[in-house]
Amino acid sequence: MMAWCWAQAFKTNKIKGLTLDTAKVKTALFVLRLSVTAFFSIWVIEKFLKPEVTVRIWEAFYMVSNLPLEASYAIGVVQAVALACFFFGILKFWSYGFLMVIHGLGTILTYERLFDPYTGSNHLFWAAVPTLGALIVLFMLRREDTKFTLSSVIPALS
Repeated sequence: MMAWCWAQAFKTNKIKGLTLDTAKVKTALFVLRLSVTAFFSIWVIEKFLKPEVTVRIWEAFYMVSNLPLEASYAIGVVQAVALACFFFGILKFWSYGFLMVIHGLGTILTYERLFDPYTGSNHLFWAAVPTLGALIVLFMLRREDTKFTLSSVIPALS
């Protein structure tokens, strides 16, 4: 009985007198997806323009020393493909999930900077936290995120 009530509430977009505006939710999810794409684009482009930065980041945070510059390009290609899928709403479980997991791991690995935000420019690392929150929201609501997605036009791309 309870499951039927919840199903009806979500079917009609009404929960305890609250009416959800589906169009606004879809627009909000699109804006969130667009802003997260812009955020990640900076990091993807950097892999190609300044591969030495990727080498330093991997050494400092991932304990990988002597990462070849070519690895930065390979990482950049993988991230670019995932980001393109994310932006266009393709293979949402995998693309949204991939970005969420790699960003989550990257955020966790900067914990020392997060716990010491007032030293140097460590407070900038806190930008990763709301970005991770946005990725979690988008992953959880990926089926509702259909505005301007290819998967809404071609369901096989879901």
